[in-house]
Amino acid sequence: MASDITVERKDGLAIVSLNRPDKLNALTLEMRVELMDSFRRMHTDPEVRAVLLRAEGRAFCAGADISTMGKDDVWGDRARLHRAHQMILSIYNCEKPVVAAVRGPAVGIGLSMALACDVLLLSETAKLGQVFRKIGLAPDGGAAFFLQNLIGRQRATDLAFSARLVPAQEALSLGLASQVHPDDALDDAAAEYAADLAAGPTFALAGAKRLMRAALQPSLESFLETEAIIQGQIIKSADHAEGIDAFLNKRQPVFRGA
Repeated sequence: MASDITVERKDGLAIVSLNRPDKLNALTLEMRVELMDSFRRMHTDPEVRAVLLRAEGRAFCAGADISTMGKDDVWGDRARLHRAHQMILSIYNCEKPVVAAVRGPAVGIGLSMALACDVLLLSETAKLGQVFRKIGLAPDGGAAFFLQNLIGRQRATDLAFSARLVPAQEALSLGLASQVHPDDALDDAAAEYAADLAAGPTFALAGAKRLMRAALQPSLESFLETEAIIQGQIIKSADHAEGIDAFLNKRQPVFRGA
């Protein structure tokens, strides 16, 4: 049985692929743990000098696999969110340059995961969105942290409130991505970009990355603590339960503010 996360290594470059294309690479709990473990290993592996995060199929990541959500008690919900946070932090804090190649939708925790990378390359079919509203949740995975630092409070709030999908060229103009490529050229362009980083001055690039992080306030770690408290309360709301049921039954949710 093929793994839902694959890792290839070549000439200092590690290529990490989401490999669940039939489910639009929606993240299971097991995938979160596997990604976290993979990035933690690459953080300390001297043979890895850069990382490319990509996905098989027509979507980068459709968010969390919500068919498993809403079935836990308070402690289970907290543990789920903690695993998501550890996955995001493992990507964000990896000392090696991390490039994300996004084709098709990257929404919810999938967008958070892409934004945790250092450089984001898109295909023309990419669509980025914070769709948590549709299932009665606030953004998580550090999304508010990343978006506000990248595009400012007004635009970040609009994306969270509207839950709209941002097409590739708009994402580029907003500052959410560095490059946009034709769909069939994305993989080669991203691999070339990441391979150039793998051949570069590893310690200098790591230093540049740490300086970029040091310029942000508050830290991602302290932000995620606040997120865990807020999301932990919302996840037990009736509106969230309604959002999950509506999504699974392919109908429009009816939120009642409870």
